[in-house]
Amino acid sequence: MKAKINGLILVLSVALPALAQETAKPPGVVVNHIGKETGRYIGSPSLCVLPNGTYIATHDEFGPRSSEFRSAQTLVFQSKDKGMTWEKITQIDGQFWSNLFFHRGSLYLMGTNKHHGNLIIRKSDDDGYTWTIPYLKSNGLILEGEYHTAPMPMVYQNGRIWRAVEYATAPTSEWGKRYSAMVVSAPIDANLLDAESWQKTNYLPFGSTYLDGKFRAWLEGNAVVDPDGNVVDILRVDIPAGIEEQAAVVRISQDGKTASFDPDKDFIQLPGGSKKFTIRYDERSKRYWMLTNYISPEYKERHPAGVRNKQALCSSSDLREWTVHQVVLDHPDVEKHGFQYVDWLFEGDDIIFLSRTAYDDDYEGANNNHDANFLTFHRIDNFRNLLKK
Repeated sequence: MKAKINGLILVLSVALPALAQETAKPPGVVVNHIGKETGRYIGSPSLCVLPNGTYIATHDEFGPRSSEFRSAQTLVFQSKDKGMTWEKITQIDGQFWSNLFFHRGSLYLMGTNKHHGNLIIRKSDDDGYTWTIPYLKSNGLILEGEYHTAPMPMVYQNGRIWRAVEYATAPTSEWGKRYSAMVVSAPIDANLLDAESWQKTNYLPFGSTYLDGKFRAWLEGNAVVDPDGNVVDILRVDIPAGIEEQAAVVRISQDGKTASFDPDKDFIQLPGGSKKFTIRYDERSKRYWMLTNYISPEYKERHPAGVRNKQALCSSSDLREWTVHQVVLDHPDVEKHGFQYVDWLFEGDDIIFLSRTAYDDDYEGANNNHDANFLTFHRIDNFRNLLKK
């Protein structure tokens, strides 16, 4: 693995005035804040830009006083000024771990109905104000059972739309061991609300012998088109402390029916591979780009999944050798500060992104680095210039 840092630069969406700095507000533009005293935390950021230029953002709620295990809540926001200000436009009952995407004239939201719930999809034809209700296989109930995911990318290839997801039904309820890798896909011109439009691969279960027995989980897979034009599912991999971070590359057949994995060849070293990451391909630079929880050397001996105090912008030409270009968000504390579960998009010369941010507020701050109290919006200007440094 090649990993180099061309500059440790904190990139903020807007310059913070002196008063905001004194009260320790988080970097970027605050989309929403939920104090830890509520027992509800901000999860699953997702971002979409509509054809009219409106930004749509969503996040769900998790935590001891949330309804994540019954019928999860997702909040929807919009910005009409390029992310400088935001307003909440609606709240959806029964939506969790979900991603926004715009497809053939409509806005969609795909995820589960609750923690380890059914795989569902909703559609909005009024820019996110109202949504269909997925209670039948004909109107958005894609797969019944226990599924796991996060706001992961949709990709187009071979006339189909693809998304990674994890099957979460297993003989054990233990975190990690219950997750099996799989991908679903549908023809691009199909009715995406109809379960009959979607097909799934086989699912690949947890492998206790992987990585010499140090493999703990794979989850939150990214559907990506590799340099040879094949769809792959690149998954986050949980490992113990002291090991270089890994990701797993699951191969998907062209017809979308078969997933396969070779543990001797298909683990790759990936900066931030122990946390949720999002990979997208940029046609202009001919490179894959990723925002990830990069771990700096002083934290190498910690459990890597728990280090979330930095977000770094990385790129690769082949999905295997990655360059760390720039740390874009950073805080010296790893216990109660985190920038995580970033969802991001290309917008012209810039990258725009949302972060599930654990940070100081006017009360007692975040519960911990995982239990975020802010949703924040950020912009990286002229990101391709980093290739020149």
